[in-house]
Amino acid sequence: MVNAIACGARTLDLSRPRIMGVLNVTPDSFSDGGQLYRDGRVDTDVLLARAEKMLAEGADILDVGGESTRPGAAAVSEAEELDRVVTAVEALAQHCDTIISVDTSTPNVMSESARCGAGLLNDVRGFRRPQALQAAADSGLALCVMHMQGEPGTMQAAPAYSDVVQDISEFLSLRLADIGAVGIDLDRVIIDPGFGFGKTAEQNFELLARLEALCNQDQPILVGLSRKSMISSVLDRPPEQRMVASVALALMA
Repeated sequence: MVNAIACGARTLDLSRPRIMGVLNVTPDSFSDGGQLYRDGRVDTDVLLARAEKMLAEGADILDVGGESTRPGAAAVSEAEELDRVVTAVEALAQHCDTIISVDTSTPNVMSESARCGAGLLNDVRGFRRPQALQAAADSGLALCVMHMQGEPGTMQAAPAYSDVVQDISEFLSLRLADIGAVGIDLDRVIIDPGFGFGKTAEQNFELLARLEALCNQDQPILVGLSRKSMISSVLDRPPEQRMVASVALALMA
């Protein structure tokens, strides 16, 4: 198992679990849409205040997203995503001494993020878009490859698996092979099973219960459970009231 990952100029020590703080610079993300992106622009003052608060509370990585990938989300243009992400990454790189991750599937956004100071590329589509793998390879950054069945707009329309854990494991194995084939060192790759991305609540809980099965990939695992709808299937709470349950699930993972 990898014990540390080079993330640009910084190193992510994996000798213990690490915490990722998410900064959505979008108007429509499910939990914080519109808080950091207002009146058609990124509010950098609010962004930096939120980032500093996250770091003070223990975050080790700040993850910037310029495209909402919530269930049913509408697509965003490359130009709009690029403007949102570059503005945020440049501000964070200048003011925050930490690893910056960028949640994107867009090759040009990957390249520009690397130029602006990002250390990790986090792709919910698993680097499957044309030229995404090459852009990731050229960046020299660490990668997080996630499993998602379908696309954000349609992924929750009756997701089906023969065995949710086995199917995800096989998908990740194939993606790791493709990543290695373009010359990317797997020592800088993280895997993410994609809780809430093309999975029912029952499938999500089964995945959580059997998460250890993914350790056979011999890669660090990123788990994103914060405020996910699987929690509301049990507690019937809106996103802003799911924090305690989110922490409990993260501790279980």
